[in-house]
Amino acid sequence: MALSPRWSRVDNMTFSIAALCQKTGEFGCALATSSMAVGGRAAFVAPGIGVVLSQARSDPRLGILGLKRLEAGRSAQDTLNDVIASTPHSAWRQLGVVDREGRVAEFTGVQCASAKGARVSGEALVIGNGLANDVVVEAMLKGFDAAADKPLSDRLLIALEYGLDAGGEPYPLRSAALKVAQPNVPFPPVDLRADCSEAPIADLRAMWTLWAPMVPGYVQRCLDPASSPSAVEIEGHLSR
Repeated sequence: MALSPRWSRVDNMTFSIAALCQKTGEFGCALATSSMAVGGRAAFVAPGIGVVLSQARSDPRLGILGLKRLEAGRSAQDTLNDVIASTPHSAWRQLGVVDREGRVAEFTGVQCASAKGARVSGEALVIGNGLANDVVVEAMLKGFDAAADKPLSDRLLIALEYGLDAGGEPYPLRSAALKVAQPNVPFPPVDLRADCSEAPIADLRAMWTLWAPMVPGYVQRCLDPASSPSAVEIEGHLSR
């Protein structure tokens, strides 16, 4: 697939939000960047355990380690300290952690591209680097807080949309991802990615609109296959 020339210069740019929904017990994150496959490199979510973001010059090993530390009962700050101590390259990393209690912690290395920063509100954490301006992270948190009556997946997407409207990144976005884990479900049933797109956040929104009504059916197929609906029944709305 040939990429547009306008994507010829991309480096170290991501804006993300991670949160715990205290009403439902869901953990989740949403993120977007001007490089490919951000959901496969930077987002780590586990049910009942928490969220780890590993971005800028992303190192997925740090996200994996972070979830292991959270699973062992470490707090968000202790987990972050463990992850930073595990790597000699922390100056190039931007990290975020939400633990099972909703506590958050963040780190932005000195080598991360500006504009960069973090904002916290309750059980939500926004981090970003290589941004178009200093307003992006604040706008994302504003969008998340303004949608307090909506499900977590929608709130996370709204935060991305607010961040994009505030300027996003100085280079066109290429990928975006939404990952949400539910209590007592052994996998994140929301794991959607736009990996090479002209408008990844809009594409992610469209995918979530299609996927949202299918989530309960596919969760049931995992937990109770004998009495679960068929794939045709679950996805019947797609043909209407």
